[in-house]
Amino acid sequence: MTPAEWTRPEQVVEALRRKWTSGRYLAAAAGGHPFEPIGMPLKGPTAADALHHYEQALAWAQSWAPDRHPHLRIQTKKIGGRSGTSSHTIAGRVWIDSRQDLWTLLCVTAQVDRFHALHDQTAHDAPDLAQWMASHPMKVLTHAAAWHQLVRTVCWIRDHSPEQVYLREIDVPGVDTKFVETHKTILAELLDHALPEDRIDADAPKNDLAARYRFRTKPNYIRLRYLGASPLPFSELTVRAEELAGWSPGVRTVFVLENEITYLSLPPVPDAIAILGSGYAAALLRHLPWLDDVDLYYWGDIDTHGFAILDQVRGRFPHTTSLLMDRATLLAHKSHWGQEKTQARDGLTHLTPEEAHLDQDLRDGAYRPHLRLEQERIAITAVREALARHRE
Repeated sequence: MTPAEWTRPEQVVEALRRKWTSGRYLAAAAGGHPFEPIGMPLKGPTAADALHHYEQALAWAQSWAPDRHPHLRIQTKKIGGRSGTSSHTIAGRVWIDSRQDLWTLLCVTAQVDRFHALHDQTAHDAPDLAQWMASHPMKVLTHAAAWHQLVRTVCWIRDHSPEQVYLREIDVPGVDTKFVETHKTILAELLDHALPEDRIDADAPKNDLAARYRFRTKPNYIRLRYLGASPLPFSELTVRAEELAGWSPGVRTVFVLENEITYLSLPPVPDAIAILGSGYAAALLRHLPWLDDVDLYYWGDIDTHGFAILDQVRGRFPHTTSLLMDRATLLAHKSHWGQEKTQARDGLTHLTPEEAHLDQDLRDGAYRPHLRLEQERIAITAVREALARHRE
C-alpha cells in the first residue's frame, strides 16, 4: 500500500459528512433512537511501509495523535515486531462515542439546534408534521427560514374547504402566491402527508397545487365569433367553458381553428361560428354538448400535432370533418413548408384512412423530415374556395 492510500483525518470527516448529508444521523436523533458509537477502520502503513517510507509513516502516525482529535476515540494496533523488524503502535480504528462529538466534529451543532427548535415547535402546533420532520430532517433545514410559515400554510389548507377558495386566498401572515409558488415542492410533500386521501388528486402533478389539492382553479375560457348574422349585440365572445356548455349559439355550423389571425380573417359564412382552439385547448370542446348537433369542422396545421388534435376532437365528436388538412393542400403550398420541432405521439385511432396515411408520411419524412404546413400559410383563396364548397 502506498502512502497515498493511507486514510487521512479529513477523509474520515468527509465520509461522516456524506452520511450526515443523507439525513440518517439527524433522523435517528429526531426519532429518539439511542446513539450507537460509530467505528471506522483506518488504512495505514504496514511494517514494510514503515521501513521503506519511514518519514511518511511517521507523519501519518502523528496526524492521528489523540491530542489532535479530541472528539475521536482512537483505537491503536501494533505492526512489525517479527523477523527482527521494529514494533510500532499506530492508529487502526477511530470511534465517535457521542452525538455531541459527532456534531462538533462536523461543525453542525448550530444546524442541529435549529432543527430541534423547529421540531419542538412543530410538535406543539402540528404533531403530524413533526413526524414527517423526523424522517426528512435535511429538507427541514433547507427550508428552515420559512418553516413556520410552511407549517401554518399547511394547517390553514387542512382546516379550510379548498373547493371554495383559490390558492390566492390562503390567509397566513407572510404568505402570498409568490411564496406558495416558490415553495410548492416542499408544500406538496407536506400536504401529501397531512391531508386525507379524499383531499388529494393523486393523478394531478405535485407542481400543480391547485389541481392536486382540489382548490378552485382558473376558469377555462372559449373564444368564438359569428361568421354570419349574430343574434347578439356582439360579433365575438369569450365565455367560461362551463357556462357556454348550457347555452347554444344557435348556428348550424362550427369551425374550430388554431391560429388567431386565421380565426379573425375567416370570410362570412351564414349560420356559422368559428371557435379559437389555441392548440391542445381544443380539448375544452368536450364541455360543449351542443356540438353534437351541428356540422363540426376542425382546421389545424398539417403536421403531426395538428392530426393529434384532430384525433382528440373526433374522439369526443365522431362527426367532425377536417378542413384543409389533406395531401392536395400540402402539395399545393410547397413554397410555404416549414419544420415541426418535435413530433406528437403516434397511435392515433380516430383519423380517416386518408388522414392517417398523410400523418404517417409526415412521421416518416416522405416529403421532408419534420415537415409542417401552418394554417396561416395557406392562401386565403384556398380558404375561400373550401368555405364555398362547404356552402354548396
